Amino acid sequence: MNQVLREKVREALSSVLPITFIILLLSVTITPMPLDMLVLFLIGTVLLILGTGLFSLGTDLAMTPMGEGIGAQLPKTKNIWLVCSVTFIIGLLITMAEPDLQVLAEQVPSIPNAVLIWTVALGVGSFFVIAILRTLFQIPLSRLLVFFYGGIFLLSAFVPNEFVSVAFDSGGVTTGPITVPFIMALGVGVASIRGDRGSQDDSFGLVALCSIGPILAVLILGICFSGSDPSYTPISLPAVSDTREVAAAFASSLPHYMNEVVSALVPILFFCAVFQLAFRRFHKHQLYKIGVGFLYTFTGLATFLTGVNVGFMPAGHYLGQQIATMEQSWLIVPLSMVIGYFIVTAEPAVQVLNKQVATITNGGVSQRAMMLSLSLGVATSLGLSMLRVLTGISIYWLLIPGYALALGFTFFVPKMFTGIAFDSGGVASGPLTTTFLLPFAMGACEAVGGNILTDAFGIVAMVAMTPLITIQLLGLMYKLRGKHAQDTDSIQPMETDEDDDIIEIKEVEYHE
Repeated sequence: MNQVLREKVREALSSVLPITFIILLLSVTITPMPLDMLVLFLIGTVLLILGTGLFSLGTDLAMTPMGEGIGAQLPKTKNIWLVCSVTFIIGLLITMAEPDLQVLAEQVPSIPNAVLIWTVALGVGSFFVIAILRTLFQIPLSRLLVFFYGGIFLLSAFVPNEFVSVAFDSGGVTTGPITVPFIMALGVGVASIRGDRGSQDDSFGLVALCSIGPILAVLILGICFSGSDPSYTPISLPAVSDTREVAAAFASSLPHYMNEVVSALVPILFFCAVFQLAFRRFHKHQLYKIGVGFLYTFTGLATFLTGVNVGFMPAGHYLGQQIATMEQSWLIVPLSMVIGYFIVTAEPAVQVLNKQVATITNGGVSQRAMMLSLSLGVATSLGLSMLRVLTGISIYWLLIPGYALALGFTFFVPKMFTGIAFDSGGVASGPLTTTFLLPFAMGACEAVGGNILTDAFGIVAMVAMTPLITIQLLGLMYKLRGKHAQDTDSIQPMETDEDDDIIEIKEVEYHE
């Protein structure tokens, strides 16, 4: 176990070091950072690395086997009402306790936190049911995506602009580090029951549909709250003067995030306990490993959230503010793209998605290919988001063409890549997006005198949108370079030389 943990920490270290180096480079060149904030950032980085390693190990031991077990067992009951009811409850419970959602709710005080959280949870629960039924009844994902996103943009025309960005952001933040591993594993379990050639294709797409529910729910809520005065809560930067106060800042915040993680995990533990008593799915040794895995998950996520909230949030806000006030404020666009390219590699749920893709495709879609596509997508989204901050253009000018292009690709790329792409959008917009990139955009928006709710909010939505295009472009590349004939179901991934092994030379079966 110690060897596995060391390997997980090494993986986290290699993921976090690039973005850490970039921020340090900026702090000693164009945006000098106060020493107290720099120390907070460095300690936050250490906690981020340790937390990501522990969380990744906990996911492998607990969340993944439990999710797959529940997903494989439920359809065997042959009771569709039981499947729908249990799925709805799972979606409701894990969403209400998602840490990212708590952060977003606190930023929009014009709507009570409980109202916003319940609205989003109901949206996720409802669409989680739709996602499971789609897998069981083999409904094409592309049709559902076109139908629901068409409804979203139609409905958004009747919603105040301040709520549109918040609605699209809510679709990204709900698929966070607690939700994603469990939902994805459950999808694999449900798909495994079918056993047909298209089952592995349909194991993806659950996160994609679960991201739609919150957007629709918050848009409807925006209509109900149209008479209110939307506002946001400014980020408060901690003031520390010595090392003792630095330690106190982390020590005082740790219990808060431990409580958040406990609130997130207890409902899942309770549900898993009831499931085990009812179906006796796991034997004693498996239950022991799952219990240890939940402890690792709890420790890792609490450590991770403390590090990013105390160390990264102030640094993100400060850097955005300072770069935007420079005489060459346009530099914030290329700089943010570089930050976006590397920061997505440190998202804990991204590692979960990449490993599942590599496992299900037997390595046909390598983790390196996935990470490159995600990094390019997030870099593009950050550049476009900073253009919005500087110019104040409506988010519609970016979201409508972006989603139109992404939905258009669904009719041309292999089914599996459509599911992977739309899942990756929710996965990429994780805790680091909420606690670093959103404050980064807020700081820049405040510096240029923009509207926070219309210009800064929406960055999570942009991060969730662009991977839909880049991952499907990867799928299109597979199809164009690897297919021998249009009427065959197999795709041969393109060959690469030893120095450019982005895609391994393996055969992957697809059912289109």
